[in-house]
Amino acid sequence: MNTLKILEIEMKKIVLSSLVMLFVLTGCNTVKGMGKDVSSAGNAVSHTAEKTQDEIRK
Repeated sequence: MNTLKILEIEMKKIVLSSLVMLFVLTGCNTVKGMGKDVSSAGNAVSHTAEKTQDEIRK
């Protein structure tokens, strides 16, 4: 194989690896954001339950 063809193949590997990493990191960020949303919803439910218990005890 000539040098130009080898460089072309290596460049394709680098570009493909970069794209894969981009999708992986984007996916992690999305999952992290979803976890924060679920946590916020859980905190809201807990807060509402505590307020309801306080009202019942009055």
